[in-house]
Amino acid sequence: MTTDRLGELTAAGVAVWLDDLSRVRLTSGGLDQLRREKHVAGVTTNPTIFAKALSDAHEYDWQLRDLASRGVDVEEAVRMLTTYDVRWACDVMRPSYDASGGVDGRVSIEVDPRSAHDSVKTTAEAKALWWLVDRPNLFIKIPATEAGLPAITATLAEGISVNVTLIFGLDRYSQVMEAFLAGLEQAKANGHDLSTIGSVASFFVSRVDSEVDARLEKIGSAEAKALRGKAAVANARLAFERYSEVFASDRWRALADAGAHPQRPLWASTSTKNPDYRDVIYVEELIAPGTVNTMPEPVIHAYAEHGETHPDTVTGAYDDARTVFSALESVGVDLADVIATLEREGVEKFEASWQELLDGVRKSLAAASAGSNNPKDAARENADAAGRAGGDA
Repeated sequence: MTTDRLGELTAAGVAVWLDDLSRVRLTSGGLDQLRREKHVAGVTTNPTIFAKALSDAHEYDWQLRDLASRGVDVEEAVRMLTTYDVRWACDVMRPSYDASGGVDGRVSIEVDPRSAHDSVKTTAEAKALWWLVDRPNLFIKIPATEAGLPAITATLAEGISVNVTLIFGLDRYSQVMEAFLAGLEQAKANGHDLSTIGSVASFFVSRVDSEVDARLEKIGSAEAKALRGKAAVANARLAFERYSEVFASDRWRALADAGAHPQRPLWASTSTKNPDYRDVIYVEELIAPGTVNTMPEPVIHAYAEHGETHPDTVTGAYDDARTVFSALESVGVDLADVIATLEREGVEKFEASWQELLDGVRKSLAAASAGSNNPKDAARENADAAGRAGGDA
């Protein structure tokens, strides 16, 4: 009998989300197939994903020609193209949303990362995207920068569901949870139904190992090299410890009594960057009830093939995680600098990806205006650069 490993993962309390979206997935029925056959219960997107999708598919050509005929600027064109896909994906995932009482079945779209350090602009764009997509199972992605924190609170206060992205460190994660609680309290005061507001906190995983491992290699000692591949899982596990404390508080219980759903930890950037590591390590080692793991499709298929599901690989490992942190510091890894570097580079990578997306759409619009039958070909040269810029989850 075939083992349903993704079903076992779901039964362990981990929601399986897809870290990808394209119009080909939508027109082919591929996304719906993943929902029905692979337990996929949500979707995350980012500018890199959209840049690649646009360059790879003729399905966008008719819309690009129409947008070019209207003479829209590139900013509006990007939003029309991306919100079209996200709206459609929301409809595909609606059965999961309904079956889970509004917890899963969510699709995320990101605010312009160039506004990551501007609270007012971020909040305004979050509201605009919410209006444009107009689906209850939408998440607006807001980066967890210092300026993003008040925007998270303000957006939630409007009754808008939020996926907080680019969380790398424990202290920032605590601030994100505070922003979430404050937002729900304001939403309640504003008369919103808390049961309709969802949120996840996207805690990035593999990038932590990439940064820390590079520093350990530079240190070069046997003690340092022995710690490779351990920082990311330890960091995430300690994040879950903080989550467990916050969502056991009296403050949270008051919101839960009013119908609120907790802000689930979402493990992001879970594809393995180092080929020496097990390809599903960031899934197997982060199994805990009430979490989300957003994966590229290859990771989903890898887990379906050989993933091992053990009940809760997180909550019993807090002391081990602290031991890893102590060992890293003892060999000379500055964890605070690691987190600061990752947040700064994360925003920069998302900004670069966004610019690549704008450049690709601009060229596609120009080609469509000139009568090209294949406006997407004008964007193809940007896709590789967008992919290099990165921006998982």
